[in-house]
Amino acid sequence: MPPFSKVLVANRGEIALRIFRTLRELGIGTVAVYSEPDRTRLHVASADEAYLLGPGPAAESYLRGDRIIEAAQRAGAEAIHPGYGFLAENASFARKVIDAGLVWIGPPAEAIEAMGSKIAARERMQAAGIPIIPGSTTPAASGDEVLGIAAEIGYPIAIKASAGGGGKGLRIAHAAEEVDRAFEAARREGEAYFADSAVYVERYLDDPRHVEVQVLADGQGAVVHLGERDCTIQRRHQKLVEETPSPAVDADLRERIGSIAVEAARAVSYRSAGTIEGLLAPDGTYYFLEMNTRIQVEHTITEAVTGIDLVREQVLIAAGEPVSFAQEDVVIRGHAIECRINAEDVERGFLPAPGRIEAYREPGGLGVRVDSGVRAGDEISDLYDPLIAKLVVHDVDRERARRRALRALEEFEIRGPKTLIGFHRALLSAPCFVAGETCRGLVESDELAKRAQELDDELSHTTTNARVTSDGSRPAAPAGRLDVELDGRRHELRVHVPEPAWAELARRHKKRRKGLRGEATNGVVSPMQGTVLEVGVAEGDAIEAGALICVIEAMKMENEVAAHRDGVVTELHVRPGQQVADGELICVIETEPASG
Repeated sequence: MPPFSKVLVANRGEIALRIFRTLRELGIGTVAVYSEPDRTRLHVASADEAYLLGPGPAAESYLRGDRIIEAAQRAGAEAIHPGYGFLAENASFARKVIDAGLVWIGPPAEAIEAMGSKIAARERMQAAGIPIIPGSTTPAASGDEVLGIAAEIGYPIAIKASAGGGGKGLRIAHAAEEVDRAFEAARREGEAYFADSAVYVERYLDDPRHVEVQVLADGQGAVVHLGERDCTIQRRHQKLVEETPSPAVDADLRERIGSIAVEAARAVSYRSAGTIEGLLAPDGTYYFLEMNTRIQVEHTITEAVTGIDLVREQVLIAAGEPVSFAQEDVVIRGHAIECRINAEDVERGFLPAPGRIEAYREPGGLGVRVDSGVRAGDEISDLYDPLIAKLVVHDVDRERARRRALRALEEFEIRGPKTLIGFHRALLSAPCFVAGETCRGLVESDELAKRAQELDDELSHTTTNARVTSDGSRPAAPAGRLDVELDGRRHELRVHVPEPAWAELARRHKKRRKGLRGEATNGVVSPMQGTVLEVGVAEGDAIEAGALICVIEAMKMENEVAAHRDGVVTELHVRPGQQVADGELICVIETEPASG
């Protein structure tokens, strides 16, 4: 008999679909919830039942725990699975689910609280004898207090939101003069994303590996680990590529960090799937970083190498059953790599790139898995994170998995918004990645961005819309293809289509229009549509090139807008909380005050 008759998934997109698949295999009915903009999305159509989360701001819909519980009760669901993000690590919501007579498919609320506060988690792990990164185990109340801690542990330092995660609420200070700004930014993000402005300080390690361990724990006291994942390849401290096993972990180290993870889970009486995140220093020292009390985005690669369905284990553990295997049954077979395909523009510093998907075609073949929640015609909204899909490949060793990933990336077609497909092709071909190194300094480099764009252009199948380079010229790459047969053999011809005579004139007009609100008037314009979170200047301020003008949030990411020149701010057109459009004038910087 199925453990539950129906389960509501309190999430959207690819993770909702992924959970639905396991629920169906268990014979369990599926219930979806959705916001107004998500009415036509795939996760809504794929569920047995779907419920609108009601009026109000769409970005907040999936955070309305009261409406989610009401939808579960209306549907007759017996349990709620939160997926990741949104309310997945909200202890108050977990308690409300249980108080409503429903089963919470996740860890106990007490464990969420214990590990949800990074400060409390560090203190608890230190008491349990688990190594933590040098730093504070109490909240930092001011920039001056941070300076005092930095004097003890040395620079660079990481100032981190106690409730943070996924790169949110994390700022790095390399010197004393950077502390105040980093402190305020970390506090602001902690409050905005997690309703908790508390921050702490730890030493920022030089070129470590981000290595995490997957654990499963049941209500009978069993805790097992399923090996490690290497998540070192990140931008803005957010993961882009994950792989398992880690190129830097041998059997002895795997056993040691696995034991640390199991002890960390036992220290908080954990139950369900969870991840112990850590940093592996170049000298081989492994430090506890934090615990994610939920299923991870990158759980897919652990499933690939172990053959264990982690969501299935979550569901059965929530129903009171034990973990279905022992530690000695866990065998790591081969190598797996996950590439996050985000709607981001690498050439513009990974700025979010929302837009409509005009064409969508997933790769296939042996050892290829794609977790996605989109179809052609879907809109990638700026209301949610920019993840479009996760490409997961598996093969007998790392090199064959890398080559399989490159083949799959070449097959992956997404037309419309800018994506990271070209970036992943460039990165996975880079010598440092081939060698299993950290690729420090390469991920966010202009060099890799340029190569990524070249690879994107090579795969372009358009005939009249080949990319225009930053100087307004056409690229040398071919604009299209033509398939022909000669003597029964198929040939692919590269076709260079001359652009219409009016195209160059149109580009000049477009550039001039932007210039009227930008460079031609010494203006600074918004590089994206979003919300202004912070303004760092006032009219009349004398500033230097690189000075912070404002911070704009788009697609759950903060983006700093800096001055392009020295001068004086003579006009300021934005304020905190204001919505701005792509290309909208933010301020004007004159070389000297404008005369009256």
